[in-house]
Amino acid sequence: MGTGKSSSIWKTAAGVAISLIFIFLAFRRVNAAEMLQALAQADYLFLLPALAVVLLGLFLRSLRWHYLLLPIARADTGVLFVSLSIGYMANTFMPAHLGEFVRAWHAARRTGIQPGAMLASIVIERIIDVVSLLLLLGLALLIFPFPGWVRQSGAIMLVLVVLLSLLLLLMKKYRRTSLAACQRMLCFLPGKVTSRVYRILEQFLCGVVPLERCGHYAVVALLSLLIWASYAWTYQLLFQAFGFVASYRLPWSAALVTMVVTTISVVVPSSPGYIGTFHYLCQLALGLFLVPKGPALSYAFVLHAISVLPVFFLGLFLLAREKLSLRMLNEEELHAADR
Repeated sequence: MGTGKSSSIWKTAAGVAISLIFIFLAFRRVNAAEMLQALAQADYLFLLPALAVVLLGLFLRSLRWHYLLLPIARADTGVLFVSLSIGYMANTFMPAHLGEFVRAWHAARRTGIQPGAMLASIVIERIIDVVSLLLLLGLALLIFPFPGWVRQSGAIMLVLVVLLSLLLLLMKKYRRTSLAACQRMLCFLPGKVTSRVYRILEQFLCGVVPLERCGHYAVVALLSLLIWASYAWTYQLLFQAFGFVASYRLPWSAALVTMVVTTISVVVPSSPGYIGTFHYLCQLALGLFLVPKGPALSYAFVLHAISVLPVFFLGLFLLAREKLSLRMLNEEELHAADR
């Protein structure tokens, strides 16, 4: 446990350092007066429909997760919505997407599905997200000339998702060999730890399964499209709130381009709550459309707040309703670090 606590502290420290670096980059050479003026002149009534769209996206994710789990067991979408909300809330203060372990733990606790199998469904979900993002990046490349670093980021994500997908398929096909290799690699650890990791890996591979029906692939694809459409809609609503469409003549593709660029900060494990990385990348994306740094950073702060805070407080409320605590989530983080 001591090793897990030390690892958690280092991960948190690294996350805070990443946040500070990107916050510095975001505020560098920003006109504070322009930033404050943009915040003062924004029409915050647009936050109401934006909030509704954020919650819609959360529900669509829960529904898609339901279909991904159907080959393993039938899990109630409402229960998955609660687990998803609590996991996303945990991601706001846990580095490196450790909130996903909390989400898997809670969902397994409520549904009776093995934690390893639950975690496998989340990994598959993330692969679908990255593939969807890469498809959106390809679409955006047809209508907007991205800078080289965005294309390079897309290429790196493509390579990683292909390698991860191949690894999962090979481990699933050669399950016994994979489990035996894992056991040999962990031979230096205490027997209790080795047994636990082996059991979780076995559950994980059981969770890597095809969808229940052929038609469910179309359903998952449609839900993925709707999820990303809801995200783009949020970006567009806040463009309207800040008057960017009229002031800077933003085309319809601006929401798509900005979403693709800023999502890099969410897909790649970084600082807790994506603070700093999200704001800087959002500022860079809007700069491609000649939006000044000050107003762009104001937009980034409001967009981040409407994307994170409602889900954070919803997660806290549901956590309390489940008679759980943040301390229990931190303990689960330590267990994840030990694993």
